[in-house]
Amino acid sequence: MIGIIGAGAFGTALAVAFAQGGHAVRLWARDAVRAKEIQATRRSIGPLPGIALPDAITVTADLAALPGADAILLCLPMQQLRGFLMVNGAILEGHALVACCKGVDLTTLQGPTAEISAACPAATPAILTGPSFAADIAGGLPTALTLACADERAGIALQALLTAPNLRLYRNTDVIGAELGGAVKNVIAIACGATIGQGMGESARAALMTRGFAEMQRLALRLGAAPETLMGLSGLGDMVLTCTSDQSRNYRYGLALGRGDPFDPAITVEGVATAGAVAQLARRLDLDMPITTMLAAITQGQRPVADALAQLFARPLKQE
Repeated sequence: MIGIIGAGAFGTALAVAFAQGGHAVRLWARDAVRAKEIQATRRSIGPLPGIALPDAITVTADLAALPGADAILLCLPMQQLRGFLMVNGAILEGHALVACCKGVDLTTLQGPTAEISAACPAATPAILTGPSFAADIAGGLPTALTLACADERAGIALQALLTAPNLRLYRNTDVIGAELGGAVKNVIAIACGATIGQGMGESARAALMTRGFAEMQRLALRLGAAPETLMGLSGLGDMVLTCTSDQSRNYRYGLALGRGDPFDPAITVEGVATAGAVAQLARRLDLDMPITTMLAAITQGQRPVADALAQLFARPLKQE
């Protein structure tokens, strides 16, 4: 049995994929009324509405129904993960806990697996990340992701367990690289959206993606990541998808910033908090990350979008 905490778009999509792969799935929703409605109608609601749920999925609001699962996936926003684990860590202790969020915690400046280890020392932490949209996974479209787990034997078992007919997992032991690839690409996606929203063109977006990838490498390598991880699905692959598709919440948020349009505050945009957290990390490590630093200033209301982007392109000339 596979447990999934979080009945939002991504958690629901994974539940469907695993059920189609022959697994029993227990999908936990925070709201008991919502959980009861989904279980009764066998249809998803919220950000991924109308998806039919296979019979193998049981929707519950009772966390006590999850212990005993072969793995529990944490499909929660990054900035909610630490608080959730502090309250509920004892229930989840001793399990394989797979984070499905992308970002850096604003308080601790740590990634999701470090938060899992802090709250549940006896758990086996891992992260599932890479280029993916919930609608594609739920629709049975082919998707490839990175599963990173420092414990290689546990990673092999999780890879076998979580691979589904249209969900191909590549295994990695470089948790730091996988986490930071997924975190920083959200920041760069907002910057790319703002660039297009400002009417600066596709060439400017390509430049931001390239220099943003350099920032991703700079930070991840300083913190011990392997270069090849960043060239894989969880780094370059995820950046390409997120920086170029209107399905990306971070990219759409950037578009709204660039155009001066309002953006629905109910939509979680992980890159906003991550920009602030990564900018703090860059200062602590004395790293040059101008795109991230500038975007943090934009999202915190400290710099106008047009001025910030213009300043990025007016930086002193340097060797690539």
